[in-house]
Amino acid sequence: MTDRASRERSPADALPTPGARAARQTAVMDPLLDRIGLRTPVARDAALAAVLAIAAAGLLWASLTVMGIIDGVRLPTGSAVALTLVVCLQPLPLCLRRRHPTGVLLAVAAAQLAVYAFFPATVAFQGLATFVAGYTCGLLLSTRALVRLLVVVSVATALMSGVVAGALFDPEPLPGSDAARVLVEADPAVHLVILTGLLSSLGAYAVPALLGVHVATRRDYIELVRLRADEAVRVQRERADNAVRAERTSMARELHDIAAHHLSGMVVQAGAAERLIGRDDQAAREATSWVRNQGKETLESLRMVVRALREPGPDGPGADGTFDGAPVPGVAALDRLVAAERRLGAAVELTHEGEPRALPPVADITVYRVAQEALTNARDHAPGAPVRIVLRHGSSRVLLEVVNDPPEAPREAAGRGAPRGHGLLGMRERAQLVDGRLEAGPAGPGGWRVRLEIPLAVETGRRTQGER
Repeated sequence: MTDRASRERSPADALPTPGARAARQTAVMDPLLDRIGLRTPVARDAALAAVLAIAAAGLLWASLTVMGIIDGVRLPTGSAVALTLVVCLQPLPLCLRRRHPTGVLLAVAAAQLAVYAFFPATVAFQGLATFVAGYTCGLLLSTRALVRLLVVVSVATALMSGVVAGALFDPEPLPGSDAARVLVEADPAVHLVILTGLLSSLGAYAVPALLGVHVATRRDYIELVRLRADEAVRVQRERADNAVRAERTSMARELHDIAAHHLSGMVVQAGAAERLIGRDDQAAREATSWVRNQGKETLESLRMVVRALREPGPDGPGADGTFDGAPVPGVAALDRLVAAERRLGAAVELTHEGEPRALPPVADITVYRVAQEALTNARDHAPGAPVRIVLRHGSSRVLLEVVNDPPEAPREAAGRGAPRGHGLLGMRERAQLVDGRLEAGPAGPGGWRVRLEIPLAVETGRRTQGER
């Protein structure tokens, strides 16, 4: 995988922040450390301790050389070797700095007091391990624990430095050096030594600790940004999945409506053709031809819906909120729906009231589907009963009312099968989708009424289209 692909897959890596750059540098260093055998944190900290020990030893001998040139003194060989050993062992606790940062800092501070004993009170040599220990505590400890630790270590180091500073300092003056006498005979006040130790401790522990706190804060910020980016991606993906699921549920409802309406009409017409065979062959042939044509139309409609369910268009839903190829009749198709019902022998009357107006796409198909489902239910539960459909267009709402009279014969005599059970539920779901109100219940002795009211506020239309 290329670096470009890695950046595209990780939102946090694309952030133009110092923390993001540091994260990328760490990602680059990790494979390098793994190749040289430093795969665990302890191994890497041990390598860091070894490097600091070598660097501290070199800095120590450079300081001793400068002291010999400027002050004209040098340490005896035994003291120099002992001091070098202390300085090299001081970084050793850093191997456990990630697990026990407080203990490591205390151990490093104790070794630093031993270093003070080999130098005069006027010289404050700091080992490199003190800076790393302070940085680690700032990186890993809480603010309260860090402040308490820094106060204790700084005060204790300052007080102890007044006691141990110069305790093992036994210089050998270089021949002909007058500065050596001044350094050996210098005896600064204790409070000056304590003040020097305090300032030195603050510089060695507090400043690196503040840097560690800053780095920890940046890391937390980067992690928070990454989590938020991941959460945003997850939420967006869930929204897209929910939208697809809702659309496919709607399409499945369309499939149910098409199959229920057309197939029930085909059953009725096939039964009529069966009764006409032998009595009126020409009428029977016409009825059979109608069943064949209606079957082809229904099959084509079902193919379009199933194709939309399986393979939605590459551009997603169309402008009307539906997938390409999906049949979406509306109010304008009510006349054709009523004409088809009349051809089946039903007595259906359609009345338009008010000035027709364009409806939002979802409201348009909702009116049609509710009327279609109401007619199908009337055909199933009240065969032969007259049906009256009234569509009222108002300034702020559209009202659809479908009323059927009692059936001409009992439902058992009509030979109907078990109810589908999804008619009223589908109508109510469609009404809720457009903030409409659906009422369905008995109308008079044995009749049934379905009433749909849809508000036509601008906000409703916009929100409805967005939901589709």
